Amino acid sequence: MDKEKLEKLLAKVQAGEMTIEQALEKLSVLPYDDLGYARLDLHRALRTGIPEVIFCQGKTIPQVVGIFERLSQHHARVLGTRATPEMAAAVQERLPDVHYDPTARLLALSPEKAQAFPEDAPYVLVACAGTTDLPVAEEAAQTAEFLGSRVVRAYDVGVAGIHRLLGSLDLIRSASVIISVAGMEGALTSVIGGLASCPVIGVPTSVGYGASFNGLAALLAMLNSCATGVAVVNIDNGFGAGVFAHKILKV
Repeated sequence: MDKEKLEKLLAKVQAGEMTIEQALEKLSVLPYDDLGYARLDLHRALRTGIPEVIFCQGKTIPQVVGIFERLSQHHARVLGTRATPEMAAAVQERLPDVHYDPTARLLALSPEKAQAFPEDAPYVLVACAGTTDLPVAEEAAQTAEFLGSRVVRAYDVGVAGIHRLLGSLDLIRSASVIISVAGMEGALTSVIGGLASCPVIGVPTSVGYGASFNGLAALLAMLNSCATGVAVVNIDNGFGAGVFAHKILKV
């Protein structure tokens, strides 16, 4: 149950539209709802401001559908990460309002229209080195947008053609937080860290040839960055970067 739903529930009790016993019944599933194969943390949004998100990878299609359905009964907005097209089709059959993005591999139930921001509103800049980094970059960007942050994108600005990055210098200097997504040697994050005054979140990706060791080389390069103000999340963890950026923006 998120804050908005809890407020509506308490307002109904206050207005006499619902009895205390009925409200207690609604709240009886807290602190979690046990489905047998998953225990859903229904008041995570009340503790952290962000509801439980479904990590779909490794789950069966019926499990993803069941969790998504149950969360949608308690939250107006639900997000699932690392979802396959088959998972998306099954969820959308039961919940037609769910949107699936095959690039980001995100399933999102978000009934309200996308928030409109003024031109001078603070934003998260998501920059990625190459087109092959787009799945992770979009996972980060769309996660931050789902949570309510303004996101600006600068894609295919890797250091192999650094003039492309410098063409986005105004965006870098005006950003409130930057997510830098890169595979190979991961150099983009250090370069951005040397240009930006805001916090930079490095996201190493598993993109690269053999000696990149599925993203380990980029991870170590970002961890050893000589640029200050750089933090690093795990390999391919666009979701984690999007959440972290959103929290920084909302401080």
